[in-house]
Amino acid sequence: MNTPLRRVGIAMLSMIILLLANATYIQVVNADDYRRDPRNQRVLLEEYARQRGRIIAVKDILATAVPTNDRLRYLRQYPNGPMYAPVTGYYSVRYGAAGLERAEDEVLNGSDDRLFVRRLSDLITGRDPRGGSLELTIDPAVQRAAYEAMSARGFTGSVVALRPDTGEILAMVSTPSYDPNRLAAHDSAAQQQAWQEFNGTPDAPNTAEPMLNRAIQQTYPPGSTFKLVVAAAALEDGKDKDHQLTAASNVILPGTRNQLENFAGSHCGPGGNDTVSLETALSLSCNTAFASLAGELGRDKLTEQAGKFGIGMTDLQIPMRVAASGVGSMPDDAAVWQSGIGQRDVRLTPMQDAMVAAAIANGGTLMRPQLIRKILAPDLDTISEFTARTLDRPMSSRNAGVLRDMMVRSEENTRGEGKVAGLTIASKTGTAEHGADPKNIPPHAWYVAFAPADKPTIAVAVLVESGGDRGLAATGGSVAASIGRATIKAGLAGR
Repeated sequence: MNTPLRRVGIAMLSMIILLLANATYIQVVNADDYRRDPRNQRVLLEEYARQRGRIIAVKDILATAVPTNDRLRYLRQYPNGPMYAPVTGYYSVRYGAAGLERAEDEVLNGSDDRLFVRRLSDLITGRDPRGGSLELTIDPAVQRAAYEAMSARGFTGSVVALRPDTGEILAMVSTPSYDPNRLAAHDSAAQQQAWQEFNGTPDAPNTAEPMLNRAIQQTYPPGSTFKLVVAAAALEDGKDKDHQLTAASNVILPGTRNQLENFAGSHCGPGGNDTVSLETALSLSCNTAFASLAGELGRDKLTEQAGKFGIGMTDLQIPMRVAASGVGSMPDDAAVWQSGIGQRDVRLTPMQDAMVAAAIANGGTLMRPQLIRKILAPDLDTISEFTARTLDRPMSSRNAGVLRDMMVRSEENTRGEGKVAGLTIASKTGTAEHGADPKNIPPHAWYVAFAPADKPTIAVAVLVESGGDRGLAATGGSVAASIGRATIKAGLAGR
């Protein structure tokens, strides 16, 4: 063979090798990326050719798929869509998925490895392939009570309800909400219009943010509800409910000239005593007492105690990811004092605040929160079931009982509507300053509680942003407490 032919042969062989390498890269190495690419119409049509699994809570269907006559054979539907949108999320041809629709997509579309036998059976028998279903821990009565209580007054915020001894999520509400049915429509223009309404445009965003799941995606200053963490740290440090703290109406933050005062500048406790017990300070929510208590404990003990309640976790999933709560670095004594009343850099999600209450209710044991009770095959046979898991033990059972009793006294001093005769609730309110000009911005209103106090079966956290309908006069008791009590009442009905 002469030299020119040999060169041509080598060039052709090289091109064939490069072609095989490229085909291998596309079909093997990069196959999953192409398969998941939302622009891949073949994958999209294949998914919509299968009946997507249902999402169920007790007997309520939260999401289902119905046959159509168009190219996409099934349409995703959400009965009571806005009420459950923070739980289900949406499933859209144009905008992908969110919530459980995204977190458990492989189960719902039938591609999960646990459904392999069912897929093989469908292939052999010629049955239309179907996805698996999810049975949730959500209690529809609790979800509805919380959602309607928030929506009726036009509140922006969130309600989370947990079963303390298992971590099962009984309700997860975020308002304002949105209708996922509009994003599931097969009409591309209708989807786009809904998306723009829900999110706004870059030039004019929707500041109400109805698609933000405030229960798990947003953190807030918890205000006085954080005093539960500080009280827990004090009890675990060996202090008791009679430990004496300052009763002064105001104190000067260490190393500064800045003043920290009690609500309305009031003296803490009855009479003109210089000190007040830890129990009374919590029941009256005295800022000066808890700021000084945080100073006694110090940054390390506060941070450690917060961590035991799950504050600072970066990998919590329910199965959607929960934004990490935190207490900040507390760089100096003044920051420690401010953090002791749930201000400064302390930020919690409503889910995290509910976890704090649930751990106290559960005798000091913190359970991992979870939304899914069962994963079901297309024929509704159970594939896997929820198993309660302990995250940590923030407190001894004895100290949890002491803190519970202190919270009962706090509830006795908390005003607001919805108190139930004969029902003993343990609670703590919070009124949290925020923003660039906190004295002139309506505060966030919080209420965390559990009931019945002696044998709790439900723990709740309620957050109402920016004063609700009370403006600058808002407090946790006047705004959020009635919503928490309505949620608790629904959770206890029939038990």
